[in-house]
Amino acid sequence: MSFFYWWLKNGVLGPIMATVFRPRITGLEHVPREGAAIVVCNHLSFVDSIFLPLAIPRQMTFLAKSDYFTGRGIRGAIVKWFMTSAGQLPIDRSGGKASEASLNTGLAVLAEGRVLGIYPEGTRSPDGRMYRGRTGVARMVLEAHVPVIPVAVRGTDEVMPLGAKLPKVKRVIVTVGEPMDFSRFEGMESDRFVLRAITDEIVYRVNELSGQEYVDVYASTVRNQPAVVS
Repeated sequence: MSFFYWWLKNGVLGPIMATVFRPRITGLEHVPREGAAIVVCNHLSFVDSIFLPLAIPRQMTFLAKSDYFTGRGIRGAIVKWFMTSAGQLPIDRSGGKASEASLNTGLAVLAEGRVLGIYPEGTRSPDGRMYRGRTGVARMVLEAHVPVIPVAVRGTDEVMPLGAKLPKVKRVIVTVGEPMDFSRFEGMESDRFVLRAITDEIVYRVNELSGQEYVDVYASTVRNQPAVVS
């Protein structure tokens, strides 16, 4: 763990967040003390990327959307500073070659024996429900040969709902589940049916931990639907 990350987590932001939001964290014994691993989590709010790294005892690297690094004004500068300081990496989510580049970035993190954080849904939930996972996480699992640590956060959508500019003081709950092993599918990373099966199993496990209603469509599809005017 880098000194600055440790300082941010234990000396500044961590104690403040613990005092104000009183997060309840369970299952930390399931996080491996060393070696590469992928932490998969549901995604309710922007602050998931703050609470989750503070909860996990090891330094985490998230593949964060590039928008977090290009914001303007004071808020944009603060978000960029935090993301960079916390070791997050900007990725392009436009698909195609960008998706392949994101995959390679994640694999590079895992090759260094680090912990990679991924939101399988690909984007924040538009309404608090859990949505279908993207298969990129399954490809990383099979190509990197690493365990998957399922995690569920609850309450972050109340702390900072979609579109909110300032957080509210609400309690956050972080639940870490037992590691998942997909070594039985080794060598099958090019089989799209296997990738879908692994992704669905991961999302199902996270959903068990979170207790959210599950919807078998992509969250981005729902978010992109035009609003209905009555």
